[in-house]
Amino acid sequence: MAGGLLMSSAIGVLLATALPAHPSPSAFTDPPTDRIVIDIATVNGSGCPKDTAAVAVSEDNTAFTVTYSEYLAQVGGGAPATAARRNCQLNLVVHVPHGFTYAIASADYRGYASLAAGASATAKASYYFQGSPQTASREHPFNGAYEDNWQATDTTDWAQLVWAPCGVQRNFNINTELRVRAGTSSPRATSYMTMDSTDGDISTVYHLAWRECPPA
Repeated sequence: MAGGLLMSSAIGVLLATALPAHPSPSAFTDPPTDRIVIDIATVNGSGCPKDTAAVAVSEDNTAFTVTYSEYLAQVGGGAPATAARRNCQLNLVVHVPHGFTYAIASADYRGYASLAAGASATAKASYYFQGSPQTASREHPFNGAYEDNWQATDTTDWAQLVWAPCGVQRNFNINTELRVRAGTSSPRATSYMTMDSTDGDISTVYHLAWRECPPA
């Protein structure tokens, strides 16, 4: 994989909570033993038509995955202009065992890209809890010529983790976007980018950090 395709960036502060703003690593705890459950409340976007996105939680409660089956942005090859940008917004209901709260420590995105020389693409993601006025976004650029799996990672420093508020249900929203640009590539060239991979592996993994809530 070409250098620079695997990138890390801080997600940043998205929501102020009642928990301390700068927890130390020693404040973290092991994941709860009771299974967490994540339901999709709503799903919208051209990149995730009905029944093409799914969520699954790891058995050890350390991560959850999102898979897509029709998430593809494309230019050329007779594709309409609207196909150059695809997006998906997931509104997730995260059922957390009593006494625990969670934060997104990192997110791994992957897919496949076929970019002609002179073409480019961008994978974009943002995260926020329901009710938050702030949204932080990160973009990962890719340049042609390129034809292979791609991967990008967003990582949050421990001091900047944003925790779900204790004792209150706040849905977690994930917005993603793929955009492909023809640039200086040949008018006859086809370029595309997907949010999945040719071997069918998991496309997106969200890694969780856990803390115990303070006594009520």
